[in-house]
Amino acid sequence: MSELDLNLLYALVALDDCRSVSDAAVKLRRSQPAVSAALGKLRKFFDDPLFVRIGNSMEPTPRGRSVVGSARAILGRIGTDIIATPVFDPATLTGPISVAMSDVGEIVFLPKLLKDLRRLAPQASINAVSLPAAQIAEGLESGAVDLAMGYFPDLKKNNFFQQVLFTDGFTGLLRADHPLSTKKLNLKQFLQLEHVVVRAESRSQEVIEGYLKRKRIQRRVVLTTPHFGSAPVIVAQSDLMVTVPEPLAHYFSAASPQVRVVGLPFPSPRIPLRQIWHRKFHHDPRSRWLRTLTAELFQAPTRA
Repeated sequence: MSELDLNLLYALVALDDCRSVSDAAVKLRRSQPAVSAALGKLRKFFDDPLFVRIGNSMEPTPRGRSVVGSARAILGRIGTDIIATPVFDPATLTGPISVAMSDVGEIVFLPKLLKDLRRLAPQASINAVSLPAAQIAEGLESGAVDLAMGYFPDLKKNNFFQQVLFTDGFTGLLRADHPLSTKKLNLKQFLQLEHVVVRAESRSQEVIEGYLKRKRIQRRVVLTTPHFGSAPVIVAQSDLMVTVPEPLAHYFSAASPQVRVVGLPFPSPRIPLRQIWHRKFHHDPRSRWLRTLTAELFQAPTRA
């Protein structure tokens, strides 16, 4: 079988189409001696002349006709199943689309993403998963997780592709009727306030924590919690302040009249929010479609 390569099969089919060695050579963009040599190898392999000259035409023998039919079927399968670019239609997608997000990511990304996924892939289900970085890496590699969206500083290996969608800063939340009615705090007010600090699995708070440490700004922390969701509830019922990513603060203030956004007394550090995928799926049509969709929805400056 090692003596029978695809080039010989293409030559065989071209000879059947053209019934002439010279015309087959033109069709294949090869020299006439090369096509003649291919025919010689085929005759030796099959121990049959395959084509014989009758008048001005090369006519197939019974064995030749049989082999040509099989060769056409094989080359057709190669063209449609192997060489052809796979076509992906999200409308026919069934099963889950799994996206790794933090709780912040779910609030920032999920509503808009869900809306478009339900429209474009109505038969698919959407799984938003929150996992430790090591498990996200494993899921992206195995395909159990299609995409990671948000702030994941641990996913830095060469096996991952990353695309920055946008960057966001931080801002503060106070209860709506807090004694401090200012829209932006000065540093003295910021230091006098008592603070809630969120240390969630997403690690986005490490950005503001690191900034404050570098600037030697030390807050009066009276409560530490692992959950962003409880922070506005606590702030609404106390004089405490919490510093959170801007999209989260605006979401909480829009959802509840009991809290309001207050500006920080220093330039906010920025968080790069990315979509991350494994290199194994870089050329996969399904993955490419999902990444293109998220970029269209969230990548600056188009993000609403």
